[in-house]
Amino acid sequence: MASTARRDVPEPPDFGILKRLARDQLIYLLEQLPGRKDLFIEADLMSPLDRIANVSILKQHEVDKLYKVESRPALSTSDQLCFLVRPRVKTMKYIADIVNADKMSGRSRKYKIIFSPQKFYACEMVLEEEGVFGDVTCDEWSFYLLPLDEDIISMELPEFFRDYFLEGDHRWINSVARALQLLNSLYGPFSRAYGIGRCAKMCYELWRELEEESEGDSQGRKPEIGNIFLMDRDTDYVTALCSQMVYEGLVDDTFRIKCGSVDFGPEVTSSDKSIKVLLNAQDKVFSQIRNEHFSSVFGFLSQKSRNLQAQYDRRRGMDIKQMKNFVSQELKGLKQEHRLLSLHIGACESIMKKKTKQDFQEMIKAEHSLLEGFDIRESTSFIEEHIDRQVSPIESLRLMCLLSITENGLNPKDYRSLKTQYLQSYGPEHLLTFHNLKRIGLLTEQAAGETLTAVESRVSKLVTDRAAGKITDAFNSLARKSNFRAISKKLGLIPRLDGEYDLKMPRDMAYVFSGAYTPLSCKIIEQVLERRGWQGLEEVLRLLNGTEFSEAGAAEASPGRDSQRTVLAVFLGGCTCSEMAALRFLGRERGCRFIFLTTAVTSSGRLMEAMAETRA
Repeated sequence: MASTARRDVPEPPDFGILKRLARDQLIYLLEQLPGRKDLFIEADLMSPLDRIANVSILKQHEVDKLYKVESRPALSTSDQLCFLVRPRVKTMKYIADIVNADKMSGRSRKYKIIFSPQKFYACEMVLEEEGVFGDVTCDEWSFYLLPLDEDIISMELPEFFRDYFLEGDHRWINSVARALQLLNSLYGPFSRAYGIGRCAKMCYELWRELEEESEGDSQGRKPEIGNIFLMDRDTDYVTALCSQMVYEGLVDDTFRIKCGSVDFGPEVTSSDKSIKVLLNAQDKVFSQIRNEHFSSVFGFLSQKSRNLQAQYDRRRGMDIKQMKNFVSQELKGLKQEHRLLSLHIGACESIMKKKTKQDFQEMIKAEHSLLEGFDIRESTSFIEEHIDRQVSPIESLRLMCLLSITENGLNPKDYRSLKTQYLQSYGPEHLLTFHNLKRIGLLTEQAAGETLTAVESRVSKLVTDRAAGKITDAFNSLARKSNFRAISKKLGLIPRLDGEYDLKMPRDMAYVFSGAYTPLSCKIIEQVLERRGWQGLEEVLRLLNGTEFSEAGAAEASPGRDSQRTVLAVFLGGCTCSEMAALRFLGRERGCRFIFLTTAVTSSGRLMEAMAETRA
């Protein structure tokens, strides 16, 4: 199985410290408003807050009632209102409306705003413009990092992708830098930092500035994390656009994992109720199948079911003392495992039903053709049929973007045809979505005449490699191109197969996409760690048009053995379940441990939704 672990893989650091720090700071901020108070919580902070401080903890610190920040102000009777919010202009206007309504009615109350993870100047300006800045007190809850599992830390900032990569908004750079500073102080100092992408470079440089100002709090500690690798999401869009094939990825695509948990509905639970399940290493069933290719999961669950039944059957030959020990020590655990096994079997059946309806196999075949560069016309016809049948607006966009990136842009005829068909099938209100996708480089149109790769090919025959590189950089400054085919060839992203690819006992990271494609992001990380830098990858970097760096840290002179085998992989703009599964496989093969820090767990559906913009 893909999840078979080597014995010498280092244990992950204890990230429970992050939760305790966040909880203690929140309690301190709440106690600064003494007495009973009502707490208004922004919707996307509710799940993270529940993982840090549940309702009973809030009640212990005099929080009376909880309200959700909605478009319609809630009717609170408390004399003290506390708002736990993201730094958003819309939310500031919501709070200002409540304060101004109280002023109009002559009611006097205390108001406290707690921003998470930080306060922005724009928010204070809105409060001032609305005439309520002097009526409220503002604080920051430096809740940068939420541990979702033993090897996953999330900033829970899904808006990061759109804000930075589409809008060019740098406001979250400081939050990432402070998150890195916190990790470095608790689990560092990191011995070496690698990265690729403009955002990665900015985050790294700001983090180093913060370190210099704080005079290195982590000096003298035994490091638990050795290397750190920062990567921008736009370095590899292809991986994020491919259909996920590992179990955790399919659960995310089908049910949408939120803040490390998933809601399984009646179709999974076989009852009229939905059940919220935490998906982490504590779930003994999930931890064994999360990284497996879906084709292997049913067989494992079937064997697991037989093993559980055999453990139950042991009761028949027991005497009274043995039965007592069985009931007190094993029965509870077996029942819990049986409950989880039933849920995951139900989830698998639900995934199978959905994928069968969507002609999943035909779609995977079309994706593999796009990745390999074969039967492009046939794949384009499949996408057209997908649009005409109105299977899914998000899936149609995803396939069009995958076609565009793998082909370095669509030729004008295909671009106009697909765009027209899409707007006719799903409505002209999606026109702005196409504008967004074009701006970000996900769905582009080739220039009339030759493509950039064709021009590059001719130029390289006439001038030296160095001059060709400079000319290519000039072209890339005009329009960001993916150069996927050339990168794929240089790094060997499409495995050469001799016979069938063994998905049960895979030999490389390509198993996460059925052996058809090795994730570019993971391949880059593998190559850089192997070479201890970017030497020998100059041509790949030129094609990526990336901003790379490799810097030695304070701990390089005296690294600990385990810390050097623990790598913090930072994904700016989101990390997919497939990428995490691939890097876990790589870690097991190399005897190292990958820890994932992401602005948010992402998927092709989330990327498309972030770009979607409709106007009636």
